Amino acid sequence: MTTILLVAFDALAISVLAYGIYFIRHRRRDMLIAYVALNVGIMAVTLVLANATVAAGLGLGLFGVLSIIRLRSNALTQEEVAYYFASLAPGLIAGLQPNPAQVAPLVGSLIVVVMFVADHPRLYALNRQQTVTPDAAIANEAALAHHLDGLLGADIQRFIVVELDLVRDVTIVDVRYRLRPECHELDSLSMAPREVVRGPDEVVSAGGVR
Repeated sequence: MTTILLVAFDALAISVLAYGIYFIRHRRRDMLIAYVALNVGIMAVTLVLANATVAAGLGLGLFGVLSIIRLRSNALTQEEVAYYFASLAPGLIAGLQPNPAQVAPLVGSLIVVVMFVADHPRLYALNRQQTVTPDAAIANEAALAHHLDGLLGADIQRFIVVELDLVRDVTIVDVRYRLRPECHELDSLSMAPREVVRGPDEVVSAGGVR
C-alpha cells in the first residue's frame, strides 16, 4: 500500500514539475517527455533493485552498461540541467521508499516548490545573459563596456572577453546585463498585435478580421 501511495505521489510531483511549471513556462515538448521518462525510469529501476534479492554488484553493473550508451542531443541550458536533477530526485526518493514514508512526499514537494520559485518569470525578469560579437576588435575594456551599453540599451553588470582577435578584427564577449525598464516596456509594446484598417467596416488584427 505504501508503494502505491509513493508511486501516486511521484506521478503527481512530476506532472506538476514537468508540465505545470517547465512546459507552461518554456514550451519545449521534447524536454517535457525527457523529464517524465527520466523520472519514471529512475523510479522503476530503483523499486526493482530495492525489492529484488540481487547483489549490489549486479545493480552497479546494470548502471555501468547503461552508461556506455551515448545519447546525442542538443546543448542544454543550465536551467534545463536543473530541471533534469529536479525530475530525477522525486522518482529516486519514491523508489527507495524511505522510512518514515512521509519523507518522500515532503522532500518531493519541497523540490517542486523550490523550482516554482527559483524559475519564476518575475524573479530577476530584466536580467539577461548572452554572447555578443561586436563588429570590431575592441581591446579597451572601458570602450567595450560603452559600446555594449549602446548596443544592448541596458546596464552592463559584467562582461567577459571570450576571444579578442586583432588579425580578424573580432571580439566575442559573454555579457551579463539588466534591461532598463523603459526599454523592456517598449519591447513588450512592439510585440503586441497591430491593427490594420482595410476599409470603413473591416479591421485586420493579428488574430484575424473582425
